[in-house]
Amino acid sequence: MKTDLTVLIIEDDAHMRLGCVQVMQLAGIQVQGFGSAEEALRLVKPGFHGVIVTDMRLPGMDGMAVIKRCRQLDADLPVLVITGHGDITMAVDSMRSGAYDFITKPFAPELLLEVVQRALEKRALTLEISNLRERLARLEGVEGKLIGISPQMERVRRLVMEVADSPVDVLIRGETGAGKELVAQALHQLSRRKSAPYVALNCGGLPENLLDSELFGHEAGAFTGAQKRRIGKIEHANGGTLFLDEVESMPTSVQIKLLRVLQERVIERLGSNAQIPVDCRIVAASKDDLFERAQRQTFRADLYYRLNVVAIDLPPLRERREDIPMLLEHFMLLAASRYGRPQPAVSALQTSRLMAHSWPGNVRELRNVADCLVLGVMKEGLTDGGPTLPLPPRTLAETVDDFERSLIASELRRQGGNLTRVAEALSVAKTTLHDKVRRYGLLK
Repeated sequence: MKTDLTVLIIEDDAHMRLGCVQVMQLAGIQVQGFGSAEEALRLVKPGFHGVIVTDMRLPGMDGMAVIKRCRQLDADLPVLVITGHGDITMAVDSMRSGAYDFITKPFAPELLLEVVQRALEKRALTLEISNLRERLARLEGVEGKLIGISPQMERVRRLVMEVADSPVDVLIRGETGAGKELVAQALHQLSRRKSAPYVALNCGGLPENLLDSELFGHEAGAFTGAQKRRIGKIEHANGGTLFLDEVESMPTSVQIKLLRVLQERVIERLGSNAQIPVDCRIVAASKDDLFERAQRQTFRADLYYRLNVVAIDLPPLRERREDIPMLLEHFMLLAASRYGRPQPAVSALQTSRLMAHSWPGNVRELRNVADCLVLGVMKEGLTDGGPTLPLPPRTLAETVDDFERSLIASELRRQGGNLTRVAEALSVAKTTLHDKVRRYGLLK
């Protein structure tokens, strides 16, 4: 439980108030007692670090008014109500109005303490999740989307910034799970097209006729079962961005039609001769070497050269291990917010295992690990106490440098670039930290 949370007790009976305060103090809980609601509520603001315990019958503002006021200030603030033995109906009404719980007089000190501790735990979790969401909201721009301190990711971000607002089509190359769609989304969000649709289509696994219809649309009666007109993905992305994943899987006949769209910027729906102008940027992604496939004539060379005007190579996670701690923290932040759980601490042993893993599933696999950590589910060989995974062919010095660089960069990010606070958090001398920041190129 968070130790910085405070219990405000509102009770006009001085003896009862003192007794409740002493119960909290003996349990090591911060507490303040007040004889009226008006006094106590002066301390309550949105995001108040604590809970309210109030008697129902008070002079001036009563318990129901306290609940209403607290709901206005912070809908998630727990309010516990104390009622008399014969006030069960009033207690039920208070629960309907938003009270967290109620207890009836007379009550055992242990009961009050138990209910308050549950409320404090709930409040601590609520505040933690709110903090996580605020941190997520501060992740803006390309650095919030394409996370990493490695030179490879610096190059990717720089290239994305350079070409995002140009009309040029882009080819993204990288292994499965490396984050190719994140690059496509960043290109869209940083462009003047960001207010228009972003449309994504995975070309793998779709039959030729279905992919044709998905991309170009069709008219009613174009084929059996086509009962009404359907707008295709290209037309739907007009003014925006079309992301074509696994473009290497596209059948040759569809490649020919896509090439014409890239050259002429018009489409024809299946079953129609009408040419429809389209203005969308094509961002294609491939896990295969399209040049090699073009050489083998398993991918059209003319389409490859048309797509390859600007190419962005996304490195696999195993080639940028220094990014792992920062990515893990980001994914745990997302998972904690999504699942309504606190963000867990990661031990040095767990971090070393993650740094040593080969990551065949790349960033997608790391995200799954982050989810498991937040949910408290162990991943064999990664987050449990299982045998250490084999290290990649790197020297010890290189591995230590990667880890140290990532650790410092992650703490710099957490502390908003404040070197004094970073030095305190990492328990190193400020001069030593300055040297390492310069050595690892972490100065902006």
